[in-house]
Amino acid sequence: MSQDKYLIVVVGPTAVGKTDLCVQLAKQFETDVLSMDSRQFFRELSIGTAKPSPEEQQGVTHHFVNSHSIQEEYNAGAFEQDALALLEDLFQEHQVVIATGGSGLYVRALCEGLDEMPEVEPGLREKLMTRLEEEGLDPLRQELQELDPVYAQQVDLQNPQRVIRALEVCLSSGQPYSSFRTQASLRSRNFKTIKIGLTRDREELYQRINQRMDLMLAQGLLEEVKSVLPYQHHQAMQTVGYTELFDYLAGKYDFEEAVRLLKRNSRRYAKRQLTWFRRDDEITWFHPAQQQEILAFIQQRIIEGKENHAL
Repeated sequence: MSQDKYLIVVVGPTAVGKTDLCVQLAKQFETDVLSMDSRQFFRELSIGTAKPSPEEQQGVTHHFVNSHSIQEEYNAGAFEQDALALLEDLFQEHQVVIATGGSGLYVRALCEGLDEMPEVEPGLREKLMTRLEEEGLDPLRQELQELDPVYAQQVDLQNPQRVIRALEVCLSSGQPYSSFRTQASLRSRNFKTIKIGLTRDREELYQRINQRMDLMLAQGLLEEVKSVLPYQHHQAMQTVGYTELFDYLAGKYDFEEAVRLLKRNSRRYAKRQLTWFRRDDEITWFHPAQQQEILAFIQQRIIEGKENHAL
């Protein structure tokens, strides 16, 4: 597979508007959407996971939606392997594939792989960032090539974040970064990622979350929760939207309090999602209404990629 394949990664908090944007992008690029949501895999969980309905999918193929049963254990490592295998097939037909979700761990698994990394020396990243500003990327690239020639062959050496991440591990541990990469992650990414983050004004986002919770309840969320009661201790069920109603059914509080907690905990979850994604410097942020700007940004990045490839 050549390097001119692109995974458009759309992330952001719950209820921000990822589904609609991804459907529009998929139509524009005539491609598929791959879900990175840790709960939309499960067929039994639909209302509480805000799974896109057939109407919302608008004929666009969505992978990893309803792909597993709650009776199966499924984790980020298994998803990484399955999703990479699927992308291998999809990129035979498409130049671009859309991936979306709010589960930071699953996004990282697909884009980078999951590794057990050593502790990094405090302050080292700041020193390397200062060197980047003062000396540019070239000296850092050369140092990485000396310390870890194996990883230097695999990584995009034009990406300062990747170079600095590898260098801080090499310098902290005294061992090559590549020596810590697991077999799963050694499956190199034969595609480039373009990461889009969606966000809204806090009041606007919180209002949308509250409205979504009311809609879920009207659609029958309580009945869905009752239907999965036998699996309430399953890992996938330890999550907002289900735990509050499990506790209500167990008599811990009344329905009004359950709804209050449902909305509050969903807002808190959105805040945690934003905190996670804002740590990723590769994400470019937009309001969901900026569809034309987002499309122009993606097209420009692809053009730049072709130009760099031609050099």
